[in-house]
Amino acid sequence: MYSPIALCLLLSLQPSILGLAASHDSRFVNLCSALCDDRVMSVDSEQRTLISTVCHAFGVARPTPGWWAWLRDPHFLIAVLAAVPVWLALGLTVGDRMHVAFTAISLMSFLGVQPVFEELAFRGALQGFLLQRGGARRIGPISRANLATTAAFVALHFAAQPPAWAIAVTVPSLVFGHLRERFASVVPSIVLHSIYNAGFALTAWIARN
Repeated sequence: MYSPIALCLLLSLQPSILGLAASHDSRFVNLCSALCDDRVMSVDSEQRTLISTVCHAFGVARPTPGWWAWLRDPHFLIAVLAAVPVWLALGLTVGDRMHVAFTAISLMSFLGVQPVFEELAFRGALQGFLLQRGGARRIGPISRANLATTAAFVALHFAAQPPAWAIAVTVPSLVFGHLRERFASVVPSIVLHSIYNAGFALTAWIARN
């Protein structure tokens, strides 16, 4: 599923509903109120329609094979298994430079909050927006929407990480984008993002000890 609070904070990133937020439209206010105080089931048909629109805008949807069938999809399994040798190589070469804060709050953010926020914002809102506006055209096996979203994702990491680490997120970002398009949902990309972060954190912990 999705985080209602995260969804409320990210609403303004999606141009299709930006007007509602900017004008404090009553439907937008009522939607956020319903989402954030867990009264989603009690909203009327108009609000349910708006909730559906918001979820679609951020790619929050049932993955096309079903809620759990995508876990057995070869593309997802290969994406997970391909990370194992990368983690091993990182641990053996730059393990002492892999910085992860091992506190409860930091790990909760790294493994849960960051994947959700980043995937909703980038693969959900941005890539979804681009796909609706001609971004589905491909350059080789990669869509233009995925390439543009990856460029933005890497740029974000440049602001907080050394250049080499920022550039290193290019391939994972393309994989997240591929899964988002393959399953028409951000759910698989959120899960894979969390797995990648968990593998990175585990590698850093082993290298440190």
